[in-house]
Amino acid sequence: MKTKGALLRELNSPWEIEEIEIGEPRAHEIKIRMEAAGMCHSDHHLMTGGIPLGGFPILGGHEGAGVIEELGEGVTDFEVGDHVVLSFIPSCGKCPSCRSGLANLCDLGALLLQGEAVSDHTFRIHTAKGENVYPMTLLGTFSPYMVVHEASVVKIDKDIPFEVAALVGCGIPTGYGSSTRSGDVRPGEDVAIVGVGGVGTAALQGAVIAGARNIFAIDPVEWKREQALKFGATAAFASIDEAAGAIAETTHGAMCRKVIVTVGEVNGKDVDSWMGITAKAGTCVLTGMGNMLDTEVTLNLSMLTLLQKNLQGSIFGGANPKLDIPQLLSMYKIGKLNIDDMITRQYRLDQINQGYQDMLDGKNIRGVIRYTDDDH
Repeated sequence: MKTKGALLRELNSPWEIEEIEIGEPRAHEIKIRMEAAGMCHSDHHLMTGGIPLGGFPILGGHEGAGVIEELGEGVTDFEVGDHVVLSFIPSCGKCPSCRSGLANLCDLGALLLQGEAVSDHTFRIHTAKGENVYPMTLLGTFSPYMVVHEASVVKIDKDIPFEVAALVGCGIPTGYGSSTRSGDVRPGEDVAIVGVGGVGTAALQGAVIAGARNIFAIDPVEWKREQALKFGATAAFASIDEAAGAIAETTHGAMCRKVIVTVGEVNGKDVDSWMGITAKAGTCVLTGMGNMLDTEVTLNLSMLTLLQKNLQGSIFGGANPKLDIPQLLSMYKIGKLNIDDMITRQYRLDQINQGYQDMLDGKNIRGVIRYTDDDH
């Protein structure tokens, strides 16, 4: 079917709204009428080249929620009319990674940046001129309609607001799980959250719920530091240098048992500073994305060994999409997880460039694109 989408045609260029053809669902695929899409920093990495897809043009967006309109052959776990979230990490449930309990590392993830559909390895999205389009993580939520593989779809309760549901496709489980799964924050531990945007605020809430004692939020934007205190941080600082002394004083020199790094863009030269506020035998969880071509890291290897510290990578917060997405939304429903206040502004699709500028300017915890009847 013909619809529209926000495309990138080259690096460091603005998003352009163009007509696209998304095709019809084939075996094990689902057509979804999108209602909301989250504006994650990872999509900005497409613009800068930090996350290189197989080619251009690129259809952005990997956080989203909507309603099922049509089912392809062989789809048995969903029905037309179901409300669903798109998980940017597919979960097939059958590959060695899924069977071993690492659903966030599902083997289908190897296909995410190639642009070819999981079901038949063909390009399914095209421009009006017939060009192949590369959808972000085989989703492309910056479009009012999507056709996706069932492994990327998670059914949710129909009473969840779509703008809330959209954020559990990436940002919420990535941040929350960075604290509770990858970081394994325990009651009474001291924790630092470096970067308190959407993912960082979810990590902050995860640390609060896990029972952390002192939670130090670190972010250069004053407004974000103020918000972090409202979400449960016990102190907030503009930089690592500013935070280090206060952390040492508060913890009597022990520093933070867990450090969760959720900055918008990871730079290798900063790694040692994050490890510097990590306690003996503590863990620094690296959740933020760096440029895939950046292989230079500053790290004191002697201190890593002598103080037995851990540097832990984390994708999707170590979460199981099919399990954790509904669970996090159930926590939202009973007031244990505050997602409403993380949604700073809502935008139309044609306001996407303004939305990302607001993100870069530090004005949003999370911006959300909300689709209307005019889009469908």
